[in-house]
Amino acid sequence: MIKQPTTHQNQLLAVLPAPVLKRLLPHLELVSLARDEVLYEAGRPLQHVFFPTTAIASILYISENGSSDELAMVGNEGLIGICVLMGTNCTNDDAIVQNAGYAYRLKASILKQELDRAGGRRSGALQNLLLRYSQALLAHMGQTAVCNRHHSVEKQLCRRLLLTLDRIDGNELDMTQESIANMLGVRREGITEAAGKLQRAGLINYHRGHITILDREKLEANACECYRTVKKEYDRLLADEPANLSSMPPLAANLVYISDSKRKAMR
Repeated sequence: MIKQPTTHQNQLLAVLPAPVLKRLLPHLELVSLARDEVLYEAGRPLQHVFFPTTAIASILYISENGSSDELAMVGNEGLIGICVLMGTNCTNDDAIVQNAGYAYRLKASILKQELDRAGGRRSGALQNLLLRYSQALLAHMGQTAVCNRHHSVEKQLCRRLLLTLDRIDGNELDMTQESIANMLGVRREGITEAAGKLQRAGLINYHRGHITILDREKLEANACECYRTVKKEYDRLLADEPANLSSMPPLAANLVYISDSKRKAMR
């Protein structure tokens, strides 16, 4: 039996105080999102924001020549449309569904009203939570740029597979080599070679756009530190009882590339 999606499947909605969630519930619309569905486009006003439960979307920058690079991915940990939180209603990137599933849709105007009602950053539970999420997402984007610049296609593929696994149930992924290449901004041949290496090593099984993760532990060991850095930042900022942020390093520290080997040498 397929379980009916609930708001608690989205990590942001799950930790909202009951009074805040109660005000939002009448306006949250459960919607089914199809693969390749465009949720918003660069330069166009956002009418809605989305809290995914089982769907996953890619935040993409698409250049004038049509090539694309994935800046980040958003699943059940987050919100699609953070520009609304920043006081605007459009952005310079696109949000496209990569994994079909469900999300709760909310009118951008309703979110703005709730943020205004909350009374500012210090007194608004929703705004505090979304600001922490925004910091995690910015760290995610920064680390993606670092990874694409410094790490091999194989390492990038491991990172992308692990981040997707964190946002779904099970170990089965529907991802074509072409879609992965578009997200990572690399040639399809590079993905074919990298996926082949992982399959021969017994980490994955790939067949006609369907990937089965056979050994997650080895996949994590084969990934670069970028996966662990991004996961740690989400865990730190989206905990039910977040740590005292004043004791944490600034966000900029997460965007400076220092490899594991360099860190060891600096000790």
